[in-house]
Amino acid sequence: MALDKEQSARTVKTRDWSLRYYEAGSGHPLVMLHGSGPGATGWSNFRGNIEALAEHFHVYAVDMPGWGESDPATVDRLDHVDAAIQFLDALGISRAAFVGNSMGGQTSLRLATEHPGRISHLVTMGPPVGRMPSLFGAGDGPSEGLKVLIEAYQDPSAENMRRLVEIMCYDKARFATPELCEARSQAALARPEHLANYVAGLPHGAPLPRWVDPARLPDIAVPTLLIHGRDDRVVSFESSLFLLANIPDSRLVVLNRCGHWAMIEHAEEFNRLVIDFVRGNSGDD
Repeated sequence: MALDKEQSARTVKTRDWSLRYYEAGSGHPLVMLHGSGPGATGWSNFRGNIEALAEHFHVYAVDMPGWGESDPATVDRLDHVDAAIQFLDALGISRAAFVGNSMGGQTSLRLATEHPGRISHLVTMGPPVGRMPSLFGAGDGPSEGLKVLIEAYQDPSAENMRRLVEIMCYDKARFATPELCEARSQAALARPEHLANYVAGLPHGAPLPRWVDPARLPDIAVPTLLIHGRDDRVVSFESSLFLLANIPDSRLVVLNRCGHWAMIEHAEEFNRLVIDFVRGNSGDD
């Protein structure tokens, strides 16, 4: 039987937040953190991964503050690393593998440098590294994909969601369906406070007011798997090359014919990579 969204949905009250998450499986904890797009949630980002990973791990796909069914968050309260630690504490999880897409990847990187005792494995998919010069990135500010993402926050119509999904994926015909675009639009419009907070926070650093310190990347000691689409138009795979060069125990998989959503476009391969990586680098767990 396929994993059911409502049956796997849970809510936990942490010190500062009410957080929605999706739970399945047993064994070593594996926390999945979504990206920053309008309508993004733990379920929408990872619905094609949770069930397969739950055959091996205790999976938690979290709606972070400011997204999905979790509490709204103004930019002055946006600290997803602190929220992730509160989530672990509330559920009594001492240490977990973290799997982060885009914004969730940046959160996981910073968590690994600031709370090394709480993370056992690090997996990222297309994370931005920080505000630094790049060889392949746009020279006039945000990337092409991020510009479309911001426009979708300002006007989350089905048409703008189509543009967003198309720029997120390599295989537009398969993924940018009218049904998906309408669903993403409705999900975003269902929480207008999330949209308003994101747009209002943009001049002040939203959605990432705090970034990992690049100078601390060599301090990341946990096994690290970097997955990136060669055709990513949101965050160039150059960012993962930088991470590979700076995180000692890291390896990089670059997927051809893959955009920003590696876990969606290449779900079966992504699931195999994560399962083999976490199980094969068990350390002292």
